[in-house]
Amino acid sequence: MNASATPTQRNTRQRRQQIIESLLQRGSVEVAELVERHRVSAVTIRADLNHLESRGLVTRTHGGANLLRSPPPEHALHEKDAIHLARKDAIGARAATLIEPGANILIDSGSTTRMLARHLHAQRDITVMTNGLNIAWELATAAGITLRLTGGLLHQPSLSLHGSQAEASLQSFSFDTLFLGVDGLDLQFGATTHHEAEASLNQRMVERARRIVVLSDSSKFGKVSLHRIASLDQIHAIITDSGIPAETREGLQRLGIELIVVDAS
Repeated sequence: MNASATPTQRNTRQRRQQIIESLLQRGSVEVAELVERHRVSAVTIRADLNHLESRGLVTRTHGGANLLRSPPPEHALHEKDAIHLARKDAIGARAATLIEPGANILIDSGSTTRMLARHLHAQRDITVMTNGLNIAWELATAAGITLRLTGGLLHQPSLSLHGSQAEASLQSFSFDTLFLGVDGLDLQFGATTHHEAEASLNQRMVERARRIVVLSDSSKFGKVSLHRIASLDQIHAIITDSGIPAETREGLQRLGIELIVVDAS
């Protein structure tokens, strides 16, 4: 795990995350309102907004800020499956090489994590737990894999299971690795997704795994969706393609995150 942040750094990061969540919900914020809500000085809030502006997330106004970057749209899974297919397949194939015989792994729902599942059929003595019906379908006939599903309510656009039953099902397990799908990954705000209940389940997944590996094609970088899954200091490795922006690559490396870049050509 990356080096722990100081209490001041954690407070600053948490406050800025809450500010961006307000912006994503409402489109704008006011300094006076944020001062009252967070019980810090106007100087501190202005510094927060200036930082967000430097990240290209907001534009400053007199007395506040407006959201500059809109969240990416949520696509149904069958639409996602057709987008950046070669990149996702290369990412999934590389992720499969990280799994040793005897491993207990957790695979999040998603179109990129589905490609990981496709490359697991030759594995032996692997236990996989997933909240994705698409993942389960891919692994249903894999002879060397013991498959578990979380249960829960179905979110149809992503074919993912979520809710209290799904979260409770994780509590008695400890996983070697979580392979996590995301809708957005930003240097400041970490890994995010569209759906609140999925984000809640993903947060429980992060708690139950010793190693967190994000599978994301490069189109997701710099995107911020409404609901946060994890901060970057909770992530151990990211597998992506060569389209990753240079600034993002450098930022992730500075944070000590292992970056695995695949060639999708």
